[in-house]
Amino acid sequence: MSESSKSSGKHPASWVPTLYFAEGIPFYAVMLMALIFYQRLGVRNDAIALTTRLLGIPWSLKPLWSPLIEMYKTKKFFVVVTEFIGGLSLGLLALCLPLPGIFRYSIAFFALAAFASSTHDIAADGLYIASLTDKQQAAYAGWQGGFYNVARFFAQGGLIILVGYFEMHMSFLRAWGIVFTIVGAILVTLSLYHSRVLPSGGSERHSETLHQSVATFKDVVVSFFRKPRILLLLVFIFLYRLGEGQVVTIGPLFLKGSRASGGLGLTTAQFGTIYGTFGTAAFILGTVLGGYFVSWLGLKRAILPLLLILNLPMAAYFYLSIVLPTNMLVVTTAMSAEMFGYGFGFVGVILLMMQEIAPGKYQTAHYAFANSLMNLGLIVPGAISGVIQMALGYRNFFLWVLLSSVPALVLVRFIPIGERQRAAAACNS
Repeated sequence: MSESSKSSGKHPASWVPTLYFAEGIPFYAVMLMALIFYQRLGVRNDAIALTTRLLGIPWSLKPLWSPLIEMYKTKKFFVVVTEFIGGLSLGLLALCLPLPGIFRYSIAFFALAAFASSTHDIAADGLYIASLTDKQQAAYAGWQGGFYNVARFFAQGGLIILVGYFEMHMSFLRAWGIVFTIVGAILVTLSLYHSRVLPSGGSERHSETLHQSVATFKDVVVSFFRKPRILLLLVFIFLYRLGEGQVVTIGPLFLKGSRASGGLGLTTAQFGTIYGTFGTAAFILGTVLGGYFVSWLGLKRAILPLLLILNLPMAAYFYLSIVLPTNMLVVTTAMSAEMFGYGFGFVGVILLMMQEIAPGKYQTAHYAFANSLMNLGLIVPGAISGVIQMALGYRNFFLWVLLSSVPALVLVRFIPIGERQRAAAACNS
């Protein structure tokens, strides 16, 4: 597809930031806000880690239904509908908080939000790939990853500050009910906005028969595993965020955990302030610079620096667990360094999937396959991270996390990057 045809319609700046903010909001509500919510309910660390990681399963199972988005309607249609459903589910969660058995209800509505969000991921990423050229994808990758994770810091920062304020003036459950209502309303509003500004991401499709649908599904799967050196790429994607998958789960519990247990003992407001101010700014700066870094250097030369910068700042957690500082400036500086590295390095795995795995006839489904494996690289280590942390303590746990980055660093030199472009150039010569 030509650059002009791919670039038709609304300017990417009008929809890329909001699309990926909408993609991130329900994910981080389920995977991060739920951590604090369940901790306030008095649930044990190992149970919190297991519950929230199990809620993340839809993001790893989405290849099972991703071919449907290749068969029916447009990618824009699925984006708008799933944003609305995700917002509705979080609004219903808020209404159920005063009821007995809230733990069961919360799991049910978090799970519904997770299913809608994981389906949204498939359609949104497919729309992004189909609507932008390779050069545009690299240039906007920083904004894509940046605003996806702005949602993280909005949820884990701004909204946690807000719930901390509300908790000082009303009951715990009422405070959280207001915040979940706000999140749901934001998603519904974004669904209305996107119904007007998004490109379609391709023509509307209708599979006519069950046989045709089964044949398409089979073709999607078979063609994916015929891609050159696909297994090596998949192993690398799984390992890329191995350390991060554990830190994302245990890090917030460490920051809010009591000093008697080896944590920093931050209040809800202090925790939200760190993530919602300097941490957010550091992360956005990291993602934007990471995107332009790859656009300038090329993915093949940039992948090792990106991986190093992703993992080395995790030493900030190890430092904090040793020193246990009470000075908020020290804590904020350490966490900002970690967030910058996370944002900068995150760009690498996104572009690797977009440019080396997704291209082809079924780019939406194939990107979803790779993306789900990346999420599995978060969910599996995250699910067992609570058990590891309780066995090792916070200090040794964060040392273990640093060692978890070694397999990907060893494998990076064997990753085939640019083979698709070289093969296309050979065919055209």
